[in-house]
Amino acid sequence: MQPDLKDLIRSIPDFPKQGILFRDVTTLLKDKRGFKQAIQCLAARFRNAGVDKIVCIEARGFILGGALAYELGSGVVVIRKPGKLPSETVSQTYQLEYGSDRIEIHKDALDKGDRVLLVDDLLATGGTARAAADLVERLNGTIVGCAFLVELGDLKGRSLLEKYEVFSLIMYD
Repeated sequence: MQPDLKDLIRSIPDFPKQGILFRDVTTLLKDKRGFKQAIQCLAARFRNAGVDKIVCIEARGFILGGALAYELGSGVVVIRKPGKLPSETVSQTYQLEYGSDRIEIHKDALDKGDRVLLVDDLLATGGTARAAADLVERLNGTIVGCAFLVELGDLKGRSLLEKYEVFSLIMYD
């Protein structure tokens, strides 16, 4: 019997600050049946999309992205916080609730026309995912979809990704 993936996610009230209900996916990742099921479900959704590269966002996105790339037979490209990549990078700044942040990708990470599946563990406000999508497009990649393990629907992050197919395995409202 397959586990209900939502049951494998731990909810932690008041983390990282008062009033936030944190959805901790590490409890799903450590469950071998749940993790396998999650990867298989995500792969099934994009198996026929002709994905050349999985572009995954630091840090839990790396876990999902690597497993998903293996399942789909594609390459893996990482998007990291500033100063973490050793070669020449392209960066994108995005807005947070209070301030801004930046992410980077290697300048040579994609070939022109690469069909890209953007992957992260969680879609919340969408700022990080939108910045990642902008980086992919600046490197002449074609985004065939955005895949998330969890989406916090009430934060409306999907609205920043309207021009792409967005698939979230688990939805919280």
